[in-house]
Amino acid sequence: MSPEGPVPYGGDVEQAPQAPAAQQPSEARPADRAPRNLRGFLSLEDFERAARRRLPRMLHGFVSGACETDASLRDNRDAFAEWGFVPRVLVDTSNRETVTELLGRRYAAPFGIAPMGASALSAYRGDLAFARAAAAAAIPMILSASSLIPMEEVRAEGPTAWYQAYLPGDPSRIEPLVDRVAAAGFDTFVLTVDVPVSANRENNVRNGYSLPLKPTPGLAWQGITHPRWLFGTALRTLLNHGMPHFENMDAFRGPPVLSRDLQRAFGQRDGLAWEHLELIRNRWPGHLVVKGIMSPEDARIARDSGADGVIVSNHGGRQLDGTASPLRVLPAVAEEARGMAVMLDGGIRRGTDILKALALGAHFVFVGRPFICAAAVGGEPGVRHAILLLWEEVMRDMAMLGVTDLAGVGPEFLLRLRGGG
Repeated sequence: MSPEGPVPYGGDVEQAPQAPAAQQPSEARPADRAPRNLRGFLSLEDFERAARRRLPRMLHGFVSGACETDASLRDNRDAFAEWGFVPRVLVDTSNRETVTELLGRRYAAPFGIAPMGASALSAYRGDLAFARAAAAAAIPMILSASSLIPMEEVRAEGPTAWYQAYLPGDPSRIEPLVDRVAAAGFDTFVLTVDVPVSANRENNVRNGYSLPLKPTPGLAWQGITHPRWLFGTALRTLLNHGMPHFENMDAFRGPPVLSRDLQRAFGQRDGLAWEHLELIRNRWPGHLVVKGIMSPEDARIARDSGADGVIVSNHGGRQLDGTASPLRVLPAVAEEARGMAVMLDGGIRRGTDILKALALGAHFVFVGRPFICAAAVGGEPGVRHAILLLWEEVMRDMAMLGVTDLAGVGPEFLLRLRGGG
C-alpha cells in the first residue's frame, strides 16, 4: 500500500504488494484528495445520511432497515460501545502494516465489502462499482446471489470478488450452480445459512418495497421526487441494459425483478442442511466459507464438514429479530474455529470497530450498508473514497493504540466497560 491508501491493484491477489516502510496516512484528510463532490464526506456515516436523501423511501428503507423491532440491528452497534481500548504508549509505530493474510491470499486491509442483494437498484451497476473499487484497493468484495449483474461480468471486472449463494436443499440446483461459479473464475464460495425462510421485514411493507417489485402510483411518485436516482440509476439502467434480472441465483439466468415467478425461483431454503454443505465441499475446488454462523457448535460442524472459514453474522439484523450481535459471540466462535478463518460482519462503521473485532478473535471483517450508500451517492468513486476513509481510520487508530501489525491486536488492548459477560 502507499501513503495515499490501499494500493491500485490489477493482478493476482497473492501478488498484492507489501506496504512500504513508512506506511503513515498522508497529513491531508482523505476528503482533501477526493473528487470535489465527495470532499464533504468524512466518515461512512456521512454516506448513510446522504443516501437517505438520494434514494426513494422504499429503497432507503430496504437498505437501512432490518426486521420487526430492529433489536438486532441496534445491538450490532451497541455491542461495540461496550468495549473500551487500553492503549500502549511510547511504542515506535512508524512502520505500521495493514496487509492481511486470509485464506491463502494477501489483502491490503483487514476489511472487505459484504454481499448485498439487488444493489444495482440503489446504485447504477452497483455490483460492478463494488468489484472495481475493491480490486483497485486490493480488498475482497462478495457478490450476492441476489445480484442483478451476471457473475461472469463481475468477476472479469473484479479479480478480488468472491461469490455468495442462497440455496434450497436441492442437489439438482446446487451442483450446476457450483460448476458455473467455478467456470466464472471465482476462488471463494460463500454459503449463507441463516435464511431458511424470509424474515418479517415490516419496514419493507410500510415503505412499498417488495420482491417482485410492484409498480404503484406511490412508487412512481417516489421516483419523480428523487430525480437523481430516477435518471441516474433507474432509467439509465433500463435504457442501457433493459429490465434487471436476478442473474446469479442458479446456473441459469433468473427472472426479472417484476416477475411473479420470483418467489418460486428462490426455492425452499428451509430444506438446506449440513449434508448440502458437504456436497458443495466435494464439488467445489476453491475456498469454502459459511456465512451466518453464530453458535460455536455450528462453527465446529462447519469445520468438520470441510469449511475453510466462517463469517460470524446475524445478517445485519435482518433475519431473526433478537439475535445477539456477532461481536458478542465472536470470542467463543473463534475459540472453536481451530484453524478456520474467522470473519465478522454487522455494525462496523469505524476503524475502531475493526480493531475491536480483531482483538476479540476475528481475522477479517466485512462491511455492508455504508458501501451501498457510498455507491448510491457517488458510484465507484464513492466506494473508493469510503474504502480510503475506513483504511485511514485503521491506520490512525493503530498508531494511537500502540501497535504496528494487526496480528498483534489482542484482547489485552480491550476493557469491558458495561454489559454482560
